Amino acid sequence: MSAPLPAGTRLLHIGPHKTGTTAVQGALFAARDRMPAYGVEFPAHSRHPMEAALAACARPAMMGDTVPTGRHWKRLLDQVAATGERTSVVSSEFFADAGDGATVARIVGQLGGDRVHVLVTLRPLTRIMPSQWQQYVQNGLRMGYEEWLEHMLRKPPYEKPTPTFWHRHRHDRLIERWARAVGPDRVTVVVVDDRDRDALMRTFEALLGLPGGLLQPVPDTANRSLTYAEAEMLRNLNREFRGNGLPDELYSALVRKGAVPHLKNTCAPSPQDARIGTPAWAVEAAAAIGARTAARIGGTGVRVVGDLGLLSLAPPPADPAPGRARLAPEAAARALYGALAAAAAGPAGTRGVHRTPSRELVKVLGHRCLKRLRRR
Repeated sequence: MSAPLPAGTRLLHIGPHKTGTTAVQGALFAARDRMPAYGVEFPAHSRHPMEAALAACARPAMMGDTVPTGRHWKRLLDQVAATGERTSVVSSEFFADAGDGATVARIVGQLGGDRVHVLVTLRPLTRIMPSQWQQYVQNGLRMGYEEWLEHMLRKPPYEKPTPTFWHRHRHDRLIERWARAVGPDRVTVVVVDDRDRDALMRTFEALLGLPGGLLQPVPDTANRSLTYAEAEMLRNLNREFRGNGLPDELYSALVRKGAVPHLKNTCAPSPQDARIGTPAWAVEAAAAIGARTAARIGGTGVRVVGDLGLLSLAPPPADPAPGRARLAPEAAARALYGALAAAAAGPAGTRGVHRTPSRELVKVLGHRCLKRLRRR
């Protein structure tokens, strides 16, 4: 098990995406009131300070969202500074999107300079690719999975349609960027082993000097992956949405924050639902990249927890477009209701659509539709 970091460390977990970040953030936030007894602070007002990280990295907001500003980043910096000489931990996978060495160095300097210790969590590319594709689909991507794989693995310079993918997931280069800013002795790489679900939490506890069992996963159905049929439904909706020139803000409100979370929260996939499958050629290509990445990480001098050999994992390939992938009527209805509920709740609503009674939502939506018809 890893030795605890020195007291007063500012542990910065930079992800990247799809490496257990949501689970870690949920566990840290749930334990935030108990960690100070052990000299550790979680200085953020929410589970995931996404806006602060996006602002720090000068990254655009998610599709249709309000653009983050320096105010979000300054608020987090003030919260970190308020922890004084105590150990603190900040986690956001969007720090992996920092564009260059100068941006990384600035973030490190503002967070505390030589007090900062960077933590990177890694999973095999073969596990990340289907999960990351469906996440891009949830943010408006219209390209199918196999075509997207062609662009990422076979079409140099591998930057379209999702230029963030390799910036995040050439993990050796990601680690090298941050190691140049803090030094390899202040970078810890944790290789996530999907066969041991508790290992990641125990590693965080050990690094932070917390007692075993303090960090516990928080159930989060809204973070589950989409099935292949659900992703295809959403991808085709994206094509219709873009084809008709509707505003991004509408997509964010009705689809990303309405239909998708309601579908995830109310429909659990069954064993018969087809998952997103990666074809053999892409599995082989991703595993080869993982092997080269592991070798290069091993030569950086950073501390590694876990088995770098897992990064070249090659699971059995699967049909990326199974013929049996049909969306259940119930799932389609749940997604449609989520969009209607979001429309009824409105942008200024104080309650989430999932906490508002159906009858009330339908009533509000009906009144709004009548008003619009009268105006016309």
